[in-house]
Amino acid sequence: MTRVWKWNRPVTVREVLEDLQKERSIAYTTVMTVLDNLHQKGWVRRESEGRAYRYEAVSTRAAYAAALMNEAWSQSDNAAAALVAFFGMMSEEQRQALQDAMRIVQLPQTPEADDDNAGTPVDENPASRGEPGGR
Repeated sequence: MTRVWKWNRPVTVREVLEDLQKERSIAYTTVMTVLDNLHQKGWVRRESEGRAYRYEAVSTRAAYAAALMNEAWSQSDNAAAALVAFFGMMSEEQRQALQDAMRIVQLPQTPEADDDNAGTPVDENPASRGEPGGR
């Protein structure tokens, strides 16, 4: 997926192979199998071009990472414990990114919650704070 995202355009098995071979020896059939598996899982779409296919990412790298995290989390029999363990593994930079993300996706507060935060200014527009996600 990294190579497909890297170009941000439809790519052939040959292009991915040539790029990977700059770093290590790898067989054409290995790259073809991986891209076919990604297609079967729905992570890339492909279009026929002559005797080959061009593969293109279906989602962004961020959406892919989020789906992997969600899949792993959903397999836990204790979601809260899994989150506590996950948060405990995070670096300070990752915790800050989590706090920033939570501010961006935070749902509008209920009237009861507003009473608890009376007098606390809340800027609902992430763009005005220069945060990602602002429009």
